[in-house]
Amino acid sequence: MDIYKILKQLPHRYPFLLVDRVLAIDKGKSIRAVKNVTINEPFFQGHFPYRPVMPGVLMLEALAQAAALLAFDAIDTTPDEDSVYYFAGMDGVRFKRPVEPGDQLILEVELVRMKAGIFKFKARALVDNELAVEAELTCAVRKIA
Repeated sequence: MDIYKILKQLPHRYPFLLVDRVLAIDKGKSIRAVKNVTINEPFFQGHFPYRPVMPGVLMLEALAQAAALLAFDAIDTTPDEDSVYYFAGMDGVRFKRPVEPGDQLILEVELVRMKAGIFKFKARALVDNELAVEAELTCAVRKIA
């Protein structure tokens, strides 16, 4: 899945779109995607000017965006203006290494369970095959009133 398909599936736009490409998707099971981390990211101006590090919450957001792509593919839908994909919870979050400019963050997400618009995922992100972050994510698709 290239960036053009991702833009059709996710409502996020610069500077908040955090998935650059999907490398593989196993329908209803797992996804493997990429976030290329560059020095041009706006958050590096303040986090931290003397030693740029990608904020952990943005690593989790990148994983959630990959999870959304997996969820929409699993239920054969494209999100519309009447629905939104929310974080509902994070468990077991562990940060194992910093992510810096020039790193390629490989996002791996596995769908554990889905029921009534609630999705549970096992997620991790790696840099050079080294674990950067892992977490269990819970997300929900809801209609906007």
